[in-house]
Amino acid sequence: MYQYSVIQWLFFFYFYCFFGWIFESTFVSLKSRKLVNRGFMRGPFLPIYGSGAIMMLVVSMSFQDNVFLTYIAGCIGATALELVTGILMESLFKVRYWDYSNQRFNYKGHICLSSTIAWGFLTILMTEFVHKGVEQVVFLIPSGIVTLVTLFLTVCISVDFGLSFKAAMDLRDVLIGLEKAKEEMERIQKRLDVIIAVANDEIEAYKQERSLRIDELTESIEEKFASLKERFRISPPEFMADAREEIMELRSKYSVEKERRRRFKGLRDFYQRSLIKGNPGMYSRRFEEALEELKKAADEWKKK
Repeated sequence: MYQYSVIQWLFFFYFYCFFGWIFESTFVSLKSRKLVNRGFMRGPFLPIYGSGAIMMLVVSMSFQDNVFLTYIAGCIGATALELVTGILMESLFKVRYWDYSNQRFNYKGHICLSSTIAWGFLTILMTEFVHKGVEQVVFLIPSGIVTLVTLFLTVCISVDFGLSFKAAMDLRDVLIGLEKAKEEMERIQKRLDVIIAVANDEIEAYKQERSLRIDELTESIEEKFASLKERFRISPPEFMADAREEIMELRSKYSVEKERRRRFKGLRDFYQRSLIKGNPGMYSRRFEEALEELKKAADEWKKK
């Protein structure tokens, strides 16, 4: 049984957060062939690794003399942590920071069989080898120094986590705003289609267009406004009187939504940009197009 003080538990948690950041950032940087500050926070800490390490130690406490039970406990505990964390983060932030949808035997992309199997072996590695060495090193450090370092890290990490959490929530609002702006532009496009069909006596032939990407949608709306402008030039006064006011209103709404999208894509917040760049695999089924726009915007910021 592990008999640590609260300060020591916290110190181990921060150590494994840091170790996880080194591992993930190195792996992703090599894979991407560019330096990536991996993770949810901007400092060199990945809470999911710290939480996972502490969880492995806790669930294996009662089975330290039985490798098989340690393995089973690690599989169950780590998988449960990954599932709960994944569901909560997607529910809060509307994006996934990892996704196993392309793996066999996965559950809603949050967990998968291969990951569960790996967690069990990692728990054995952690409890039988890694943590024993870390524990010995920590016990060699004077308790006063461990306490001071732990308190200092607690303040720094709390501030960093708070700012990162706010950035993630703001990023969620940006995704929702981009999607709402696109939906409004789609309504504008549909109404313009009806007006054009009526003007050309083709209402029976009017068909709903397929869902367009935002760049295609913007181009389509601009073309429709240009078409109506030309129609005004050759149409009789009665059509102009009936349609002009509505078209002007649609043009105004379109300008507002276009400007709103431009502001949302600005990504002037450092933490939001860093959050996107630090999680290149970030994914959202509902806001897929909007998230891709933000990823491109974050890349453009790097070039400035």
